[in-house]
Amino acid sequence: MSFELNRKLAAKPPALKTQANIDPVTADIIRGAFETVCFEAATHLGRAASSPIINQSNERNAAIVDAHGRLAMGAIGTPHLTFVNQMMVRWGLLNFDTYDWGPGDVFVANDPDHGGGHLPDYCVYAPVFDDAGELIVVQTLQAHQGDTGGKDPGGFTLEATDIFTEGVSYPCLKLVHRGAKRLDVIRMVERNNRFPSFSGDLAAMITGVQKGATRLQALIRKYGSDMVKAAINYSIDHTEARCRQEVSKWQDGTYEATVFIDHDTAGTKDVKIHVTCHIEGDQLTVDLTGTDDRPELVGVWNTFANTRSYIMTQVVAAMDPDIVKNEGYFNAVDMVIPEGSIAQPPPNKPAALGSFHPACEITEAVCLALSHVAPERSAPQLYKIGMPNSVIGFDEAGAMWMDQGVDCRSMDVSAVAGIDGWGSCPVSLGNLILSEAEDAETRFPILNISREMTTDGGGAGQWRGAPGSLNVKQVLQPATAMAWMVSAAHPLRGMCGGDDALPYSNHFEVGTSNERKIEHTAQAMLPAGAVIAYQHGGGAGFGRPLERDAEAVKEDVLDEYVSIEAARTKYGVVLTGSIEDYDLAVDLAATAALRREMTTAAAA
Repeated sequence: MSFELNRKLAAKPPALKTQANIDPVTADIIRGAFETVCFEAATHLGRAASSPIINQSNERNAAIVDAHGRLAMGAIGTPHLTFVNQMMVRWGLLNFDTYDWGPGDVFVANDPDHGGGHLPDYCVYAPVFDDAGELIVVQTLQAHQGDTGGKDPGGFTLEATDIFTEGVSYPCLKLVHRGAKRLDVIRMVERNNRFPSFSGDLAAMITGVQKGATRLQALIRKYGSDMVKAAINYSIDHTEARCRQEVSKWQDGTYEATVFIDHDTAGTKDVKIHVTCHIEGDQLTVDLTGTDDRPELVGVWNTFANTRSYIMTQVVAAMDPDIVKNEGYFNAVDMVIPEGSIAQPPPNKPAALGSFHPACEITEAVCLALSHVAPERSAPQLYKIGMPNSVIGFDEAGAMWMDQGVDCRSMDVSAVAGIDGWGSCPVSLGNLILSEAEDAETRFPILNISREMTTDGGGAGQWRGAPGSLNVKQVLQPATAMAWMVSAAHPLRGMCGGDDALPYSNHFEVGTSNERKIEHTAQAMLPAGAVIAYQHGGGAGFGRPLERDAEAVKEDVLDEYVSIEAARTKYGVVLTGSIEDYDLAVDLAATAALRREMTTAAAA
């Protein structure tokens, strides 16, 4: 619970001791087996869990950590979770004797001050020992849970000033001892969660890591402990070497970016994130010096482990995707994260909302900075959503239900060099699957009225951002709705001359005399029949809009991605004909003249 502990957890662990020499082919076979084990564990969790957050949306991640706390394999799940698991395991390893680690054990952790991400992200892990009793690896699963047992359902308390308001923290808690469930402990953890489905989620996580541990034990018996340890060392060293090789291709220099959050949950405006990327030879340093550190800020504190993960998620996106995601990246990239800033808060700061903001702005700033040296791979790995419209109510039996707003939507899908923004989800959400709108209607007393992309909802550019969607929802019973609105004053930034994305906006009780725009935060009682309209921001553009192919602009107009007015004012494209008659055509001479005029005006 200190900056000193963070420094200890982030320190570079040594390689595993082994007498084996391994060839690249065998090392890669073992690495591939690790990836398969992670895939099986994550798939087991996705299919066995009770909560739609996990079994519909797949908000989970599997990873393997070695006996020294190094990430040996980060494979399946939401990218931002890939680089967090090892920090929680490291704290457990520091207390190996205290928690009496042994074969068949399973632990749970979620404490932001002991290596965790934000409080709702539970990490369940199982140590794997060889037949001689030596710890070799740890199988982990991380998943977002719908509640944390805090003041407010869902774990998102807008006015929280400490972690205790948000819920229960577990630095390291043993759920299974030598293969036997500790039912007293499991029942206690279940009791500190509002959702009946949580017991199924927890059971799925326990059995998922047990399944992975069984597979890993078989692998260790097949190849031997020394050979498996040698394979881990080889893979981590290879990743570091490949990462440094990529950095060495970039132009030496210092590249900066500043991004703002509209306001914290208390209304303090323009919360600042500043990133400087230093490149010298094969060394990349990501420095967050200059990031906001005002102690009075509320709701915008990201955990140290999350900050490291969100930085790394963007760094790996700027490099060859074939490089294996493991500890080698952390060995190759230096991070400077100021103590006391919102990127590394003092102990006991609330952290649940930090995984939205400033985490996403940290990633965005890294992307903007690296776009100077790797523009062809500068796709922002983030979601600018403030928080989904959470709608909470109670059924006739008094059981609580919560629609967390994770159903279908289009948002934040930016363009990248050569490719327009495509799809409905940003790349940062990886294999996160947004559940169907109809699924939420079968679970909760809500009606999804519409899910329509918004014309001109994507940032203009040589390559266009995808439009965001207007999600209109009606509650059929009295309910409480919560929201934190950001990314209106500071939407997703365009790159290399591209325009910013459409800002977010939100209205409650639409069509009534009480209709209101949510400018800041909301925690409101809604009557039965109330309508919410949430405009999701689109993706940002890449490259100068005036360089976009005029025929592509015409097609965008026909597809209703772009209006005829925006075709002219944003892209400098003059069209003849009409959408109704489907006879639109580009007036080439008028377009060329208008683009010359707009270019001259912009340079003046």
